[in-house]
Amino acid sequence: MPILSSHDSMVLLVDMQASLLPAIDRHEPLLQCALRLVKAAQLLGVPVVATEHCAAKIGATSPLLRPWVDHVIHKTHFDATRERHFLQELPKRRSNVLLIGTEAHVCVLQTGLGLARQGLTPILVGDCVGSRRAADLLAAQSRWNHHRLEQISAEMAMFEWLETPEHPQFKEVLALIKSA
Repeated sequence: MPILSSHDSMVLLVDMQASLLPAIDRHEPLLQCALRLVKAAQLLGVPVVATEHCAAKIGATSPLLRPWVDHVIHKTHFDATRERHFLQELPKRRSNVLLIGTEAHVCVLQTGLGLARQGLTPILVGDCVGSRRAADLLAAQSRWNHHRLEQISAEMAMFEWLETPEHPQFKEVLALIKSA
């Protein structure tokens, strides 16, 4: 697998809905890590798409994250790729899909497996996913590994997108990294 590029990556923020997040184990650090990643993505021209699962019942994307989201896709399936309109709403020519969100063992995992079936490259950002129970998060990561899908950290993604400290947004992204 080559190094990530800001030109062929996108972030898929899965179901980080305000009413669901308080039930997620260690949701505050998860939310802060996701916020740093989506801010860096915006600085570097990486599109951020969010899914909202049954938004009428669960609510909208966290207001902390929503300003950094380019587009929201509503869904009712756990695997977002099962929605008829999903793939058409993703940015074109962005084969590397960095997955962040909740719940790691349900919607994030099923969507990642669906993206792989569709020929895209799902990449789990391990420090930006969560579940209600720590055991479920571990089970999701184990299954991800079983399917030989890649896992990275938010910081790895940011540095790979930057490529060099000569990047015009290096200082702004470095400030996000150091704020962790």
